[in-house]
Amino acid sequence: MYVRGGETGKRKHSRSHNMSVLLENVTNCLWHAFSSLQQDKSGLVNKSKLKVLTANIGTLLDLYGVERGLEHYKNTATLDFDQLKHYLQHEVFSSLPDKLPLPELRNYESKIAEICWLICHKNHTCSNESFQGCLFMIFRIFCLLAEINREQNTKNCYQVLLHPTEACYLAQSLAHSLGSVFDEEDFNNLSVSMGGFRLNPFIAVLESRCLNEIKDRAAIEEAVTDIYHTFVEDVIKKGFLYKKGYIFPTMKEYWFVLRPSELTYYKTRSERDKSGSLTIESTCKIEPKNGYKITLQCSERNFELEASNHMTRLQWISALQLAIEHSSSGQSYQRVQATKRKQIRQGRLQEMLRAKALLQLERNARQVAEGQAKELEAVVKEETKKLNELEQIKDKLEKLLEEETQAKRDEEIVRALQARVLAEEWDKREELERLQEEQRVLLDEERGKRIEFEEKQKDKELQLKAAEELLHQLETERKMLDEQLKMAHNKIQVSEETKEILESKLMQFIPLRDGDRIRRAHSFMPSTKDRPISFEVRAATLRRPSKQ
Repeated sequence: MYVRGGETGKRKHSRSHNMSVLLENVTNCLWHAFSSLQQDKSGLVNKSKLKVLTANIGTLLDLYGVERGLEHYKNTATLDFDQLKHYLQHEVFSSLPDKLPLPELRNYESKIAEICWLICHKNHTCSNESFQGCLFMIFRIFCLLAEINREQNTKNCYQVLLHPTEACYLAQSLAHSLGSVFDEEDFNNLSVSMGGFRLNPFIAVLESRCLNEIKDRAAIEEAVTDIYHTFVEDVIKKGFLYKKGYIFPTMKEYWFVLRPSELTYYKTRSERDKSGSLTIESTCKIEPKNGYKITLQCSERNFELEASNHMTRLQWISALQLAIEHSSSGQSYQRVQATKRKQIRQGRLQEMLRAKALLQLERNARQVAEGQAKELEAVVKEETKKLNELEQIKDKLEKLLEEETQAKRDEEIVRALQARVLAEEWDKREELERLQEEQRVLLDEERGKRIEFEEKQKDKELQLKAAEELLHQLETERKMLDEQLKMAHNKIQVSEETKEILESKLMQFIPLRDGDRIRRAHSFMPSTKDRPISFEVRAATLRRPSKQ
């Protein structure tokens, strides 16, 4: 049971669109108040402290006694932030009507933010006293643009962070409004090191990077107020325009403030004396007129406005068209723009992640290709090494073949010499046999004349002795030729053994069929026809005794 406007009634558990929008819009403010009530970093707050916050929010919504339900909620002494949001959603904000105008929604947001700031303002201070009075507006801007996220590896703890691009835009706008020099590169380097900005670091960055020892309170308040009106009050454009009167059709100059829901005009720029307002609806139309005039066609009547120059008229036409397009939205214009920027950042982040993934895939593919290239290079080196070894073996075989050819040539020369010596030996042998035959004939014929022919016989014996000495000399030359032939055979045998060793090594690299091995082995074996005739046989023939 709770009391609303002095009446008693049962709680409605409806989840209207305005309820969820309001709770979403004030979530960051509620988190700062909830965080300031924590005694430690456990993410839990005692219910006794949360009753004050809940009671004040209920009072703003014309509800009384809504904090009493916290005593029996969850049957625990403490609550985390999710539990508090759930209670506020179902026990407090659900009492809002189904349709809530945007100005009234903005008004609720402002009042709830003031309550949250009263609770947490002691935790957010600065050294510049002129800037201290603007911290509530900085707090509202920060809560509007920041994003709440759950901390990693925690269950109950959250953090509200302002994206570096949003922080850079706010800081740059403040610096330009105050006429200070803004170092965007330095701010970007600071953003890279810090990441997202919490409220206290953001206040310190604005103080150190934008104020630059500016102590003029009025200038600081004017600059911050202008940014506050743009983002929090949802002001699209401000400026002087002439408006045609309804009773007296004369053009009078007013200070106009344009929001998506209304166009308000004041007598002065201070915006203290409000003269009236024009409701902006989605059915409104803008029609340019001659000169610098603009006609705003609304459902009730038409309003005639006039700018001071052509550029100002174009700017107001664009701003009014923008206000008409967002007049039917249930959310403020700046929150919609912040949501769009967030979606764009998320899209860029997804693109970066996809590009990073593609880059990683390309890097992996390149590493695989490099590995394959290294393997191929190793194979090529191995094949090159084998090819070099084969080339060396080929060179050795060619060298051995040349040596073998030269040995064969030497053998042919020796054989030619041997044949010549044998021919001479046979000639001498025939001559010796002829002499022996002549001697025998002479002995037979002159046996009786032995004494007479003894001297002749002695002469013949001397001739025979000379022939034997010549034969002995020929045998000596034959032995020498045999030794040379033997040396040539040894050389050929050594070359054949070396060749067989090289062929066996070659067979390890290039396998041969059995038939090829047999043919290669036979190709290097000398035939029996080419074997030299032993001189010992010939010598034995020569040493045979002659027939007497």
